[in-house]
Amino acid sequence: MSPTVFKIGNYRFHFFSKEEDRIHVHVISPEGEAKFWLEPTIALVNYSGFSAKQLNSLQKIIERRKNEIIKKWKEHLKTRNN
Repeated sequence: MSPTVFKIGNYRFHFFSKEEDRIHVHVISPEGEAKFWLEPTIALVNYSGFSAKQLNSLQKIIERRKNEIIKKWKEHLKTRNN
Protein backbone atom coordinates (compact mmCIF):
# COMPACT_ATOMS: atom_id res chain seq x y z
CA MET A 1 0.00 0.00 0.00
CA SER A 2 1.29 3.45 -0.90
CA PRO A 3 -0.87 6.23 0.57
CA THR A 4 -0.71 9.57 -1.24
CA VAL A 5 -0.15 12.47 1.14
CA PHE A 6 -0.70 15.14 -1.52
CA LYS A 7 -0.02 16.01 -5.16
CA ILE A 8 1.45 19.18 -6.61
CA GLY A 9 1.51 19.34 -10.39
CA ASN A 10 3.15 16.14 -11.63
CA TYR A 11 4.65 15.39 -8.21
CA ARG A 12 3.07 12.77 -5.98
CA PHE A 13 4.17 12.77 -2.33
CA HIS A 14 3.59 9.38 -0.69
CA PHE A 15 5.02 6.68 1.54
CA PHE A 16 5.00 2.89 1.59
CA SER A 17 3.08 1.28 4.43
CA LYS A 18 5.50 -1.48 5.35
CA GLU A 19 8.83 -0.02 4.31
CA GLU A 20 10.32 1.18 7.62
CA ASP A 21 9.44 3.00 10.83
CA ARG A 22 11.50 6.16 10.36
CA ILE A 23 9.27 8.97 9.07
CA HIS A 24 10.02 9.77 5.45
CA VAL A 25 8.28 10.68 2.20
CA HIS A 26 8.76 9.57 -1.38
CA VAL A 27 8.21 11.90 -4.32
CA ILE A 28 7.54 10.55 -7.78
CA SER A 29 6.86 12.18 -11.13
CA PRO A 30 7.45 11.33 -14.80
CA GLU A 31 10.91 12.94 -14.46
CA GLY A 32 12.14 10.91 -11.51
CA GLU A 33 11.78 9.91 -7.89
CA ALA A 34 13.28 10.80 -4.52
CA LYS A 35 13.11 9.87 -0.86
CA PHE A 36 13.48 12.33 2.04
CA TRP A 37 13.83 11.67 5.77
CA LEU A 38 11.68 14.00 7.87
CA GLU A 39 13.29 13.36 11.23
CA PRO A 40 15.46 14.36 12.96
CA THR A 41 15.88 16.87 10.12
CA ILE A 42 14.69 16.88 6.52
CA ALA A 43 17.34 15.18 4.42
CA LEU A 44 17.53 13.71 0.93
CA VAL A 45 18.12 9.95 1.13
CA ASN A 46 18.29 9.03 -2.56
CA TYR A 47 16.98 10.09 -5.93
CA SER A 48 17.05 9.46 -9.66
CA GLY A 49 16.12 11.66 -12.58
CA PHE A 50 15.56 14.95 -10.75
CA SER A 51 17.80 17.97 -11.26
CA ALA A 52 19.38 19.83 -8.33
CA LYS A 53 16.85 22.62 -8.89
CA GLN A 54 13.93 20.17 -8.67
CA LEU A 55 15.34 18.55 -5.53
CA ASN A 56 15.76 21.95 -3.89
CA SER A 57 12.17 22.85 -4.77
CA LEU A 58 10.88 19.51 -3.45
CA GLN A 59 12.76 19.94 -0.19
CA LYS A 60 11.21 23.40 0.28
CA ILE A 61 7.73 21.96 -0.28
CA ILE A 62 8.44 19.24 2.27
CA GLU A 63 9.72 21.82 4.77
CA ARG A 64 6.51 23.84 4.40
CA ARG A 65 4.26 20.78 4.68
CA LYS A 66 6.28 18.68 7.12
CA ASN A 67 3.60 18.72 9.84
CA GLU A 68 0.94 17.58 7.36
CA ILE A 69 3.14 14.69 6.18
CA ILE A 70 3.91 13.59 9.75
CA LYS A 71 0.23 13.76 10.69
CA LYS A 72 -0.75 11.56 7.71
CA TRP A 73 2.08 9.15 8.55
CA LYS A 74 0.89 8.76 12.15
CA GLU A 75 -2.78 8.43 11.14
CA HIS A 76 -1.90 5.70 8.66
CA LEU A 77 0.35 3.91 11.14
CA LYS A 78 -2.44 3.92 13.73
CA THR A 79 -4.89 2.49 11.16
CA ARG A 80 -2.38 -0.12 10.03
CA ASN A 81 -1.74 -1.31 13.59
CA ASN A 82 -5.43 -1.69 14.51
